[in-house]
Amino acid sequence: MEENQVERRREWRAFLFLTVFLAPILAVGLVASWGFIVWIFQMFAGPPGPQ
Repeated sequence: MEENQVERRREWRAFLFLTVFLAPILAVGLVASWGFIVWIFQMFAGPPGPQ
């Protein structure tokens, strides 16, 4: 029974770590990297829109 409580606590901590820290960091990193890629692309290809 005690092993079950320890495992449950470990899973709860892992869930909190993933939802509070890892997911937001990955989301910000992905959006920032996409913006950087678009910015670099536009330096070479020019801005979007009619020529």
